[in-house]
Order: sequence, then structure tokens, then C-alpha cells
Amino acid sequence: MSSSKRTPVTVFTGYLGAGKTTIILNVVKEEIGDVAVDSLVAAESNIQSQEMLNGCVCCVLVGQLDNALLEIVEKYSPDRIIVETSGSALPAPIAWAIRRRDDMLKLDGIINVVDCLNFEGYKDTSYTAKMQAQYTDLILLNKHQLVSEDKMDRVMDDVVELNPDTPKVKTLDKGRVAAQLIFGLDSRLFLLANQSRDEAKLEKVTEKHQCLEVDLIEVMPPADWAGPTLTKAQLESFLDQLPKDCFIRVKGVVVLSDCEPPAQVVNYVRGRYDLVPLQTYSGPALQLVFMGTSEIHLHRKRIQTFCSIPDQHLLTSEPCGETHHHEHHHHDHQHH
Repeated sequence: MSSSKRTPVTVFTGYLGAGKTTIILNVVKEEIGDVAVDSLVAAESNIQSQEMLNGCVCCVLVGQLDNALLEIVEKYSPDRIIVETSGSALPAPIAWAIRRRDDMLKLDGIINVVDCLNFEGYKDTSYTAKMQAQYTDLILLNKHQLVSEDKMDRVMDDVVELNPDTPKVKTLDKGRVAAQLIFGLDSRLFLLANQSRDEAKLEKVTEKHQCLEVDLIEVMPPADWAGPTLTKAQLESFLDQLPKDCFIRVKGVVVLSDCEPPAQVVNYVRGRYDLVPLQTYSGPALQLVFMGTSEIHLHRKRIQTFCSIPDQHLLTSEPCGETHHHEHHHHDHQHH
């Protein structure tokens, strides 16, 4: 297959809550017009996919990355693919998965989103955040409008120390960035002579570090669950009281009795949060995932009380990738 026929793939990396999704949606809107992309999806072999929206398909990968990408190419023949990685994903194995299928896929670029507001907090504790900033074709400095000049100087010093050569670009307001900056980078990363040796080494590192960094508590309501009746003030009070030193990220949907539409997407990052109305929603009254340090488990009772849900419907993922449901163990492999 000639290089002109290969589908370009752009990969976004960045720590939890850096703003990857917002930036991607802004780029997509710029390229194909305003789209309402809700990530409420149905299972379908390697990918979970919802219908086409103005020529844009929103998918959640549930299988091997290269298989899923090939399925997308065969099924939709897209002009390009954008991959948003989970916050704890290392860039190298993802790049190699794409390189392995260079007959059909072309790694166009790896974009790292740096959260200027919180980068100082996680750069010293997160091996992954350092790796993401080092192995990238472009660094987007997001949320820089929210920090002082002094703090921004410190963040820039840290980023330049990790990666002196890669271009660094500040996003515009609300995570906007020109699409022509993102696409057409023709990545040269990870063209390694001794790739198999390095790949084996890095896969071990990936396994070790992904499971050490982020713990999860997931609210998994039963099908017949009515859920609590919550107001916006109650939700905000609950979020305000979460200790931001251990709660890194909260994502999900909550139905509020005093909002129109009632369903609100919750997007919380280290003490800051916003609520985004969800126009069409027929799911449970509350679906939330809490991510953070191991200390989040000390607040399990507070989460259970707020959600008014039996304890067995709080799934807990601890190091290393084991998901605990009371005394039973389930392996929970998450792909993003």
C-alpha cells in the first residue's frame, strides 16, 4: 500500500485531567463543523462505536490497539484517526502498535498535553507524566491562563528540562488550538534499530508504572437502581469537600433534580470542576469514576453515602490492576 493510502494516526497523551478530550473536540469541530459527541457507546468487537456524527465516529477501544485501528480503517475508511490515551498510558507501546501496521497506518504525530495548573504536583511523583513529556512531537501547554507568571516560568523550566528540543505551544482559551498545528507532523519518534529489545523492556515498565500511579473507585449501579435525588448544590458541596491532594480526577454523569436538562457530565480535576449539560441521556441517575492516590480508599464511605448505593456496587481498583468487588477479584483491563 502506498504511503498516500495509509491512514494518518495522531495520538494524544497527557496526565489525568490535562484537558486532552477538550482539545480533541475543539480540533474536530474546527475540521468538520460543530458536533455533539457524547461518549455513551455500545459494544462492538475491537471497538465500541456510536453512529457517525457529521462524518465523525467516536469509539472506545476495548481490544488490542492495532487490531482496533485496523477495524476502524476497514469499516469507516476514515481520513484520519485521533487516539486519546488514558492518563497513565506510556507513548512508546502505542507508537509501536501503530508502526507494526505501517502497511495501513501512518503515525502522524504524538501530542503531549501538559496541565500547567497541576504539572508541578505530578511531575515528581509520576514516571508516566515524565515519559509523556519526553517522547512527543509537540507539547501543548494547557490551562496556562490559570497560573501566575512565576508558576508558568517554573512549569516551562521543568518541561524544557524534560524535553529541550520539542516545540511547545500554548493553547488558546478553553483548550483551543489550530488543527494545522496538530496534523501533518510526520512523527520520527520510535524509529529504533533495536526496537524489539526496547519494546520488551518498556512493556515491563508500562505494566509496573501504570498500576502504581492511579487507584480507582467506580460507582456501578444495578439496573433497577433508582438512585438518589440530588440537587446541584449538593453535588457541588460534595465535590468541594473532596481532598484535592488525593482525588486527581472524577468523571461521570449525575442526574440533578434542579437542572435542565437534568443529566450533567461531571469533569473534576484536583479541586476544579465543571458540569456540562447532557441533552439526551437514559442511563442511571448516577455514574461516577473517582481516580487518585491510594488515599482515596479512606473516603470510600463518604462516596457511598453521597451516592446512596450499597457497598457491593462500588468497584475498587488498586495497584496492580486488580479490581475488587467486596471479597471477589476481577481483572479489569481498561483501554481508552
